[in-house]
Amino acid sequence: MSPSLQGKVCLVTGACRGIGRGIALQLGQAGATVYITGRTQANLDECASEIKSRGGVPVPVAMDHGIDSDVESLFERIGKEQNGKLDVLVNNAYAGVSTIFNNTGKKFWETEPINTWDMINGVGLRGHYICTTLASRMMVKKKNGLIINVSSSGGLKYLFNVAYGVGKAGCDRMAADCAMELRSSGVAMISLWPGPVKTEFITEHVSNDKNADAKMAKIFEKGETIEFAGIVCAFLAADQNIMSRSGKIIMTADVANEYGFNDIDGNSPIDFRQFRSLIAYAGYPGLAAWMPEFLRVPLWLMHFGSYKF
Repeated sequence: MSPSLQGKVCLVTGACRGIGRGIALQLGQAGATVYITGRTQANLDECASEIKSRGGVPVPVAMDHGIDSDVESLFERIGKEQNGKLDVLVNNAYAGVSTIFNNTGKKFWETEPINTWDMINGVGLRGHYICTTLASRMMVKKKNGLIINVSSSGGLKYLFNVAYGVGKAGCDRMAADCAMELRSSGVAMISLWPGPVKTEFITEHVSNDKNADAKMAKIFEKGETIEFAGIVCAFLAADQNIMSRSGKIIMTADVANEYGFNDIDGNSPIDFRQFRSLIAYAGYPGLAAWMPEFLRVPLWLMHFGSYKF
């Protein structure tokens, strides 16, 4: 059962579809007032309607995170309407999915550099930094708040393409460095790593596409629903000891194991820290079946998964 977030004011950027929508739904279900942003009014209204049906208070804001004035107006509005109060910011807005999949298999020098970089890291890394700055100005005054960058394991090791990995590594480093400067203010910031997520895009272009890459389809077979990360965010938002996590990379599966919850479909999504999962995906399902679930890769050992040193 999710914790109560009654009285909390949250902002989820890019909440029309995918992980952002799932996070917004779960924060609203926990009772929060949730500002949701996106470019498509119809999708925003649909998300807002579902948040309201679950007991939350949605505030849809149609805007473009690629336009700085829109972003500034968003935070000015929240400040005025909520008397300067903002408890949770989830930096999720992202415009790079189509670019990533349209350039699958291409080397970085084979793609158009400006468009590739801007599409992946404009409404992404750059946007997250701007939102983090504007949110921190509100939170520091209240000596309270949580900022979450939605990132991925692409920040540790090569995934998809160069621009993607640079952006996710930047999200992780941003959370760590902002947390250092925020620590004395009582505001926490973390980087969240979901596992493979069965977003609408993935379902359409990978899971239900017979011509999709078989290896990628297998990865998403036991992926998370879009709301799994939302349950995680709700628990983090209610964590009275959240400052102990500030600056760290938090994996969705770890939080689920800590609090003992499953996904909304009743399943336990794949946990890539479990040895049995790693062995199964390496092509040894028989051996994996004999591996105890509690055997997991230590966090300190994950550092060696990087090739930066």
